[in-house]
Amino acid sequence: MAMAMKILFLAFSLFLQGALGDIVCEELPIGMCSFSIASSGKRCLLETSATNGGSTMAYQCTTSEVVVKDMPEWIESDECIRACGVDRYSVGLSSDSLLEPQFTAKLCAPACFQNCPNIVDLYNNLALAEEIASRSMSILPGLCKIQQTNPRRAMSQLLSSGAASGPVSAEAAGPASSEMPASLACAPASM
Repeated sequence: MAMAMKILFLAFSLFLQGALGDIVCEELPIGMCSFSIASSGKRCLLETSATNGGSTMAYQCTTSEVVVKDMPEWIESDECIRACGVDRYSVGLSSDSLLEPQFTAKLCAPACFQNCPNIVDLYNNLALAEEIASRSMSILPGLCKIQQTNPRRAMSQLLSSGAASGPVSAEAAGPASSEMPASLACAPASM
């Protein structure tokens, strides 16, 4: 009986691996979209669109033009989502979250900064793209160093550079309800 279960498990594992194949952003569940990277190496992006004449919001996962080197087929782990203080239901991509001291502290904490290269890379590149830092350096290592010693200085440095508007939680972008729509409720898979 135990041998039959092992064979069945192995067969199921091989089937599942073949069935999943490439990661295509448009095929990901909404709850796994943000912070994922398609097989093509492009970041997945959660977007909203108005439906029913603008009375409701629909969410969809799309492929952005942002290419990530050396991290294709990446679905962010639940551990990194929690450690870095990000929201799986974030709509859009921006560094505006870096202006929030609590977010920056979580991003710079060892649990995130040392263990979650996808999220760190995303926010570092967003900051560079929005010219928060000189293009000749990485922003996050310097920002994290300043954050540890002088959080106010880190925030004033970011504010003086002028960041663009940031990601909006899908809950904030949607109806005024504080609960997530049932269509969005799904259990995100870990890596």
